[in-house]
Amino acid sequence: MSTHAQVPSAPAPRWWRFGMAWLAFGLPASAVVASTLSAVIAIRHADPVVYEHRGAPHRPAAQSAQSAATLPAELARNQASLHR
Repeated sequence: MSTHAQVPSAPAPRWWRFGMAWLAFGLPASAVVASTLSAVIAIRHADPVVYEHRGAPHRPAAQSAQSAATLPAELARNQASLHR
């Protein structure tokens, strides 16, 4: 009869000793922190809404004095740009 002496096994290393655990927990945690920080910055430093138009006033083509003269050229230009 043979008896094998059992060697006591070493305890398993803790989770923080593995790099893959840091990767699995660290990447999602850093994404949550970064998105929260981005939301805070966007809310605190929001640009004001501009209600006035600072450009030249828009005149519809029917009211312009040159609309009848430039209409054929505009139609030809627009038609030519469709076939590219």
